[in-house]
Amino acid sequence: MRIRATVAAVSGALVLSALAVPFAQADSRDAADLDRPSAAERFGASSAKSAFSTAAAAPTVSKVTVNAGKNLVFGTTTVKTFTVSLTATHESGIADAYIDLWHGTDVETDIDGYFEPNEEAATCTASSATTSTCKLTITASTYDHLVKNSLAGKWNVTAAVLANDGEIYWNDYYTTHKVQRLSKLTVNATPEPVKKGGTLTVTGKLTRANWETLKYSGLPSGQSVTLQFRKKDTTAYNNVKGIKTATGGALKTTTTANYDGYWRFKYAGITSTAAVNATGDYVDVQ
Repeated sequence: MRIRATVAAVSGALVLSALAVPFAQADSRDAADLDRPSAAERFGASSAKSAFSTAAAAPTVSKVTVNAGKNLVFGTTTVKTFTVSLTATHESGIADAYIDLWHGTDVETDIDGYFEPNEEAATCTASSATTSTCKLTITASTYDHLVKNSLAGKWNVTAAVLANDGEIYWNDYYTTHKVQRLSKLTVNATPEPVKKGGTLTVTGKLTRANWETLKYSGLPSGQSVTLQFRKKDTTAYNNVKGIKTATGGALKTTTTANYDGYWRFKYAGITSTAAVNATGDYVDVQ
């Protein structure tokens, strides 16, 4: 399969050509198509135009946005279509743009994940004769694209632009974006009801999507979770104490019950795993 190889860098814009590199499938499930296009294949531009020699010739790119800036979170059965966009400027105007997400350490030799755009060409809306905002959509799923748990974390974002005169900007390392495993969190406070000033035992479990088994499993022990409380007829939760998960994501702690209200656990998340709040468990204090 082919991927692009960086052959030069001019003021942050990368000049690229095609290179053949084989990839192995992660398992029996269909992995993402890793046959990423070259600049010439995507834009239909000549190699002479792709290999620009001065920074002034290249379009400039700004405001690259993936999924409205929100992390991409996938459970065991998630199919997600999201928008990617960029703003570009060139003296001849903007003809097209390209954005993808890829996972790996090196675009030339190590790519094990790839989200490609759905459209053959971007929808570009001009704000002036030289500047346009271009949008594409990407559809990704747990089953087809995320076949290994190691794919969770930061993905590279490619940003590329074709100017009306044929000049090209292409940067496979423009920015990064988080692709995370969906997490779930439960809570149960007992006894219910409880006497005022009595002791509550609060238990729960923190789990996350396992993309390899397509099931949910507990996170490693030692994850930081916060116990929170919200009084009846109020809207804000307040932190009570921090605790750590035990084996399999198990949670258990005690606290004093003084008011009617809702108890929950809150998990802030890590690079590979999304943040989550448990649904509050109401306890009546008598």
